[in-house]
Amino acid sequence: MALPDPAEHSLVGYNPDDYPRVAVTVDIVVFTIVDNDLRVLLIQRGEPPFLGRWAFPGGFVKPDENLDHAAVRELAEETLINQEVGLLEQLGSYGSPERDPRMRVVTVAYWAIVPDLPSPTGGSDAMHAELVSVSEVESGRLRLAFDHELIFADALETARSSIEDRTIAPLFCPPDFKVSQLRNVYNSVWATELDAGNFQRKVTSADGFLSRLESPPVRSGDKGGRPASLWKAGPAKKLNPPITRPSKTQ
Repeated sequence: MALPDPAEHSLVGYNPDDYPRVAVTVDIVVFTIVDNDLRVLLIQRGEPPFLGRWAFPGGFVKPDENLDHAAVRELAEETLINQEVGLLEQLGSYGSPERDPRMRVVTVAYWAIVPDLPSPTGGSDAMHAELVSVSEVESGRLRLAFDHELIFADALETARSSIEDRTIAPLFCPPDFKVSQLRNVYNSVWATELDAGNFQRKVTSADGFLSRLESPPVRSGDKGGRPASLWKAGPAKKLNPPITRPSKTQ
């Protein structure tokens, strides 16, 4: 079936003022790990509403840009951190009528978990930018503007789920690393303390997740036995089987 020719369909009689005006924004949730602590990137708002409150970097989408480019632009403007288009993933859309006191605003949230994130600097309408411990927000000690606590909860769950079946965690390790260093990444993201033996068995048996390097020789006079084995990231992009989180009741 042939599609209708757009030229044959006139917009005569169409008035956009006949419809409610709804603005679109983007909000960006970026996680990283600093000293074995999971951090989230926040800005302190320099303009009303919620002047002085902490929030995610973000802002209004311009009429001539798509959502992905708006997210990258807002992140750079408010934190001076540049990320390539495509590294940020869409998390979801949030459109409660009461979420923004200025007007009806629907936001599209993005998320990422990034190693070696540079220190942010507040720019544009952000008074300050900081990598804040996730525990400060998760505990409720730090309250966020708008509905960003809801967005935070969804993004945190997504980040924690992502390392179950995606080979993200080795990105936070040196090129050659010990299993204990990899376990620290999982402990940081999941806010838990994994059993060393069980973790070693799981990650070393997952297809293509890790590649073992040749063990260093034991030098004469060394004490304490053979040094721990070194590993590097394998070729797999997905974990099979996945490394599942311990349940909260365990």
